[in-house]
Amino acid sequence: VSFKIDTDWRLGFIGRNGRGKTTFLNLLMGRYRYSGSVSAAVSFDYFPFEVPDASMTTLEVIESVSPDYEHWRLMKELNLMKATEDILYRPFSTLSNGERTKALLAALFIKENNFLLIDEPTNHLDNEMASWLEDYLNQFKGVVIMVTHDRYFLDRVTNKILEISHGKLYSYEANYSKFLEMKAEREEMEP
Repeated sequence: VSFKIDTDWRLGFIGRNGRGKTTFLNLLMGRYRYSGSVSAAVSFDYFPFEVPDASMTTLEVIESVSPDYEHWRLMKELNLMKATEDILYRPFSTLSNGERTKALLAALFIKENNFLLIDEPTNHLDNEMASWLEDYLNQFKGVVIMVTHDRYFLDRVTNKILEISHGKLYSYEANYSKFLEMKAEREEMEP
């Protein structure tokens, strides 16, 4: 596989379960050995972050993920997500799944100049929060590569689709609905 990532991509990486989508994100993060090369002028950040010790406070978790963060930016992100400041001082293990997702998304968004690799971003989010995330990503300046089975979310957020199917990659300049049309046309033309 060879391709260049454009700086304004909000790419949906799709395919059936077990076909290598998350593995691909992990390859970009350098977590697996591979042949070839991945070159980028910026770093990649993977969501959700691994939490080494859930007994840590949420603030300690965020500091472990983004040690150089600015407190005001963290507070801004939490406020945008309608998360209260008290979650920062509670053990991460005591947060609801939605609060955990919000805290980890805040940790992701306080980082600057990185390509964002987001795996199943709408898991554990209610409809209001998923809608907020759509709006946020549509205004985000930078590269976002996401793996999700939430087709509605893909339709509203992506401007490019990368599909893995039968061991091949197919690229589409489209949101999810347009991708479905283009894929059907491609399959009609295939022998």
